[in-house]
Amino acid sequence: MQETILILDFGSQYTQLIARRVRELNVYCDIFPYNKIPAIDENVKGVILSGSPYSVRDTNPLIPDLSAIRGQKPLLGVCYGAQYLAHTNGGEVMPSKIREYGRANLSFIDTSSPLLKGMSNGSQVWMSHGDTVLRPPVGANIILSTPTVEVAGFKMKDEPTYGIQFHPEVYHSLEGQTLLKNFVVDICGCHQSWTPESFVESTVRELKEKLGNDQVVLGLSGGVDSSVSAVLLHKAIGPNLHCIFVDNGLLRKDEFNKVLDSYRHMNLNVTGVDASGIFLSALQGVSEPEKKRKIIGKTFIDVFDAEASRIQNVKWLAQGTIYPDVIESRSVKGPSATIKSHHNVGGLPEHLKLKIIEPLNSLFKDEVRRVGKALDMDPDLLGRHPFPGPGLAVRILGEINVDRVKLLQEADDIFIQGLRSHGLYDKVWQAFVVLLPIRSVGVMGDERTYENVVALRAVTSTDGMTADWAQLPFDFLGWVSNEIINKVKGVNRVVYDISSKPPATIEWE
Repeated sequence: MQETILILDFGSQYTQLIARRVRELNVYCDIFPYNKIPAIDENVKGVILSGSPYSVRDTNPLIPDLSAIRGQKPLLGVCYGAQYLAHTNGGEVMPSKIREYGRANLSFIDTSSPLLKGMSNGSQVWMSHGDTVLRPPVGANIILSTPTVEVAGFKMKDEPTYGIQFHPEVYHSLEGQTLLKNFVVDICGCHQSWTPESFVESTVRELKEKLGNDQVVLGLSGGVDSSVSAVLLHKAIGPNLHCIFVDNGLLRKDEFNKVLDSYRHMNLNVTGVDASGIFLSALQGVSEPEKKRKIIGKTFIDVFDAEASRIQNVKWLAQGTIYPDVIESRSVKGPSATIKSHHNVGGLPEHLKLKIIEPLNSLFKDEVRRVGKALDMDPDLLGRHPFPGPGLAVRILGEINVDRVKLLQEADDIFIQGLRSHGLYDKVWQAFVVLLPIRSVGVMGDERTYENVVALRAVTSTDGMTADWAQLPFDFLGWVSNEIINKVKGVNRVVYDISSKPPATIEWE
């Protein structure tokens, strides 16, 4: 039986962060849209209502059906969730006289409340709302206040239902995790037994039962997600897993051979396919980013299809899909508008008639790494920075050809190896070099030059959903710039990207 905390999403930017904080307590949780609530069975130990960019006073407010939850399961409303509980139970919600965003301090704590055990008077919390609960629900007790928000928290009478107007899930709420632990562990009674080791044990058992002696094919990318998926599947079905690693000619310097060798040392049944010529030929003369992605996706499918068709009796296609992809596909607003198409083997030709298996579709990226650690996988592989499916194609702005790929590979290798040698690689989430579609005037020796410009990009993040530019030491940046200009023929200028996500993206295309 998998104990679960159910999180109902009303569209808040912080919803996934609530899930991450619950999972840090070694408790499994799952996110569903507020209007697509799954069956509330004995495995559901409690429910959290997220915040929202919307208002309960809107003409068409977001209204969840809590009939199977209220009074039967512990319930915690956060921000919009609290305002909804107040608005629909005789309380009063009105626009805030002063829009309340940012830090606040608790001025009153009901120390008798099990939700607030261990919290300190004056503790800093993070507010982010345009409405305020002026009067709590009928019969509810106020359990928290700040100097400007009297009803910062309340408890419904005779049932384990709570509402709070701040966000305990963000780091700025300094004792937010204490509150969440009180709710999840003490009030909901979860046992904190969901660990990487327990995930491996239960997943391998389920894979064995589901797959039996069936043959499974998996497209490896060299990244963390597909690699951990492969090791889990190999642990469950051994040589019945067939891995295919395609070189699209857009990998990092020497990556194909290095990664292929590491997979073979892991005893995986892997076939390496050098299709670099096919990809680069298909991309000749193409500069538009979305067209590049579509060409790469189609070409990958053709190559993968040809290799998979050589394997007898394959019934399953394994994918390294992770939890944020699942959440996106069932979000409150439905799948979001396309910013860029994703490189995935999900579009394989129908004639293969393969069923899909996704061993990691309940995990965030950092959880995938912890599972890999529990599987005793190589720390260097687990610590690898994310690398896009289309590879260097989205880091070469403009036309792609063999010379431009080689130039970028050399510059990128200097940057990445420099990060490693200076002890900085593991301090950033992702780092790479971008080849820009412009040339710059320079002076090298006694000659004027007119050569390429490259941009260095390094970001810090937890899961890639948001990211800040990494504040790398100036002396290191100066060293990298000097190394690239001196050693990579055709580059005479290096710049550093200091844009955060949002509003920028991590990749340039």
